[in-house]
Amino acid sequence: MLIKFSTDKTVSEAAAALQTAVEANHFGVMQLHNLQETMAKKGVEFGRECLIVEVCQPQQAKKVLDQNMNISTALPCRISIYEENGKTILATLKPTTLLALFNAPQLEQVAQEVEDTIVNIMKEAAPGSLASL
Repeated sequence: MLIKFSTDKTVSEAAAALQTAVEANHFGVMQLHNLQETMAKKGVEFGRECLIVEVCQPQQAKKVLDQNMNISTALPCRISIYEENGKTILATLKPTTLLALFNAPQLEQVAQEVEDTIVNIMKEAAPGSLASL
């Protein structure tokens, strides 16, 4: 269900590398959420650094949405960057797993292509160990 990479880079370094890798793989960053900052603005102290990066490849999104608008509830793809046990983690939900929730077997190839690209993006941003859960 999850794809995770760990790296010795800091969260900020991993985020910068992710931005570069996203662009190199013809995806775009739609939004960056800094959970620590957002929660602080709401009066909630959250002591851990966590960034959530929303990424999208518009042509792939169009293919999926042309077939099933319900899938818009799972878009865009998100990559989370956070520190855990002294390592920086990049994690995402598998697009193939998310698509399976919508019973749309005709879109499995698109989901696999997106998943493969996101794995490449994460590898480029955080060369390290991969864990698929």
